[in-house]
Amino acid sequence: MKPILIVEDEPSMLMGLKDNLEFEGYQVDVAEDGGIGLDKILGNEYSLVLLDVMLPKISGFDICKQVRKKGISTPIILLTARGEEIDKVLGLEFGADDYITKPFSLRELLARIRAVLRRTENRIESKTDSSVEIGNLSINFSSFEGFVDQQEVKMSHKEVEILNYLWDNKNTIVSRDDLLDHIWGTEYQPTSRTIDNFILKLRHKIEVDPNHAKIILTVHGVGYRLVV
Repeated sequence: MKPILIVEDEPSMLMGLKDNLEFEGYQVDVAEDGGIGLDKILGNEYSLVLLDVMLPKISGFDICKQVRKKGISTPIILLTARGEEIDKVLGLEFGADDYITKPFSLRELLARIRAVLRRTENRIESKTDSSVEIGNLSINFSSFEGFVDQQEVKMSHKEVEILNYLWDNKNTIVSRDDLLDHIWGTEYQPTSRTIDNFILKLRHKIEVDPNHAKIILTVHGVGYRLVV
């Protein structure tokens, strides 16, 4: 059984999710505040974490940031009652794999869980254990570690995933839709602007002159090409 951690402070929501996921065959652990949730994520191995954003002690956003900073790549689906675009963008940039707004149906949640687990398993199989050199950056896709001039640089979970996909398809055009489908899946679609923001951040780590890119090229109206 795949172990799932639910971090949720609303008792009825927590117990409802736990009962339904156990009925679906998952092994479920729970935490009722952000502090306990963070400790459990750092101290255990889960296949996936369902993480509420508005939590006592530590917010879901802060948990996500701390977990990714420590190199833990456990898939995270954020649960929140807020649906503004800025919250979605923040969640994705902090390293969440998906985002679902309350109220949601059990059917939708289960579909999201299965999709995230499936994408994660596929990405793990494709990752290389050795570092590769891309412009100024030395990156290990398995450990999510990046270095420029032997100094470690901060890499978000999604930055690494996007760069990994571009590397796997180097010297060919990758459309924005391809990136959206591969990194986030068809169940949840951020805007193309989200992809552009991630590419901009990657260029600042990779390119000699980010304003005149030579490695991650824009193919206008289509997407990007990683040239190596």
